[in-house]
Parts: sequence; structure tokens; C-alpha cells
Amino acid sequence: MNRIEERRAQQAQRAPDVDDTRPDLANAEPTAAFARLFDTHARALHGYLAGRVGVDIADDLVAETFLVALRRRASYDPEQSPIRGWLYGIATNLARNHVRTEIRGYRASARVHALQEAGVEHDAQIVDRLDAQRSSRHLADGLASLTEQERDVLLLTSWAGLEPIEVAAALGVPASTVRSRLHRVRQKLQAHLRTAQEENRDD
Repeated sequence: MNRIEERRAQQAQRAPDVDDTRPDLANAEPTAAFARLFDTHARALHGYLAGRVGVDIADDLVAETFLVALRRRASYDPEQSPIRGWLYGIATNLARNHVRTEIRGYRASARVHALQEAGVEHDAQIVDRLDAQRSSRHLADGLASLTEQERDVLLLTSWAGLEPIEVAAALGVPASTVRSRLHRVRQKLQAHLRTAQEENRDD
């Protein structure tokens, strides 16, 4: 047996019942199981949470996500959904505690872009920058105008890269509800971006 095979055998002995996609957390040895889950999913969870609540808060929420998951490990059913959706569901619930900060951030971003537009001279380079700022402002307004449920579906899909079935598992709703919310969100954001384009044409 070569070194690679030995290493694989040792890893299998340390966590024989842990699978990256559907681990049996109820029967797994917690330390090994959660160390492996953390190694597999922490970075992506951090990216998702950082986009929602900022890097500093995301550091804490990632750790809290795995602590909550550890406490609730018996509630995870590997036959129902992959582990990724379950972990993102916990992370999303924790992020909801910061939803006021999240909305304030979107609105602050919109105000900053609006202030940057005031009194600007319109040469070719500045016009391009102004168009981008206006689009950002309208997108920020659009995100702030979404309901909590709509924003969760959008960000889990676009930022976290989850499939609709995983989003459904994360939020505890049917996949058909995820698809209908996504459709509604896209319509709302498209309306905001159309408004931005109309404003640009008027100017």
C-alpha cells in the first residue's frame, strides 16, 4: 500500500460514516464529522454571509452556523436533502437577525450613489461612471424593496449558487414556491433597472 492509499484508509477510519453531501450526523462521531463539514462548506458559507451582512459579522455567523448545526444535528435527515441546503438554512436564519442592518446597507448604498450624482459635469468618462452608479442605486433600492422571503431566495440562488431544491430545503418551503418567488423577484428587479434606463435617457 502506497502513501496515498494509506492516507485514504486513515481518513476513512476517522470518519467512516461521514459523506460530504448527505452525512449521517445523528450517528457520526461529532468532532470528525463537523471538522469535515467545516472544511467543505465554511468558505462558501462565509462568502454568502459576507455578501449579506459584511465580512466581520460573517466571521461570527459562520462559527455560529456550525455551532447551531452541531446542537441540532439529530434534526438533519440525509434522506430528505443534501447537507448544503440544511447548513444554508441555518445561516440564512442567523442572517435574518441582521436584516435591519442589511436593508440599511442597501439604502445607504442608494443614498451614496444619489449624492455622487449631484453636481457632476457630463464629460464622456463621467457619464459612463454616472450610468453605472445609477444602475447600482436602483439595484440597491430594488434589493431593499424585496420581502425577506424574496431576498433570501434571490441571495441563496445568486450569491450562494444553490439549486432551487437546495433553496427549498434551506428555507423549508416547496421547490415550486422557490421558483415562483424567483420569478417575482426577477420581475421586480427588472422594473427597477428599467426605471434606471429611463432616467438615463431622460438626462
